[in-house]
Amino acid sequence: MRSLPLPLALTARLAPVAVLATAGWALSSGPDTSPAAKERTPPDTTNRSASAPATEAATKTYATAPAPCDSLADKTVTSLVPGAKAAGKEIPSTDTKVRRTCSWNALKGYDYRWLDVSFEVMATDEAAQKSYKERVADRSGGGDVPGLGDGAYSVVNLTTEDKQQTREGTVLVRAANALVMITYNGSDFESKKAPGTTEINKGAIKAAKEAVAALRDG
Repeated sequence: MRSLPLPLALTARLAPVAVLATAGWALSSGPDTSPAAKERTPPDTTNRSASAPATEAATKTYATAPAPCDSLADKTVTSLVPGAKAAGKEIPSTDTKVRRTCSWNALKGYDYRWLDVSFEVMATDEAAQKSYKERVADRSGGGDVPGLGDGAYSVVNLTTEDKQQTREGTVLVRAANALVMITYNGSDFESKKAPGTTEINKGAIKAAKEAVAALRDG
């Protein structure tokens, strides 16, 4: 039996963490409470309550990332990754509240498939939107996926190494302050060819739709 190439390695890209700092000051002298000072004090015309906050705290639609290995139906996993166990394998994360990934891969005969589902929860919608735009800009050649989240982008690429083709599809979705990313690829180690673009793209989009639904269901 001839040896087969090793599966592709997963490269996780961590979003940068911004560090914020604040500064304040204190008054050294007490207020002038003399009658003359009271007469000089102009009336408050702002109609603001003394207890009203100066700014509103940013709301977060999603506070934590869902369990990624439970985000897809078993039949979806087995159809996209024939021979894989439906349970999947969660990738270790430095902070599982905000970033989680599950991976499935299997070799059935000479056909190899790999599927990743990742969730990343950010502090605000604006932060997620900025990250989404930057990641889309890094992946040229794709297109928008209508009706999925608050924005979705899909791209498929073909690579060749040692005459072995691999076709990989990526779907990136923004839903409020969360990002959902699907990576789906495949190879045929007998023919050295890769699955078709349509097969990989449709599979990645199908997984993305189920993952976004799992995010919204909590």
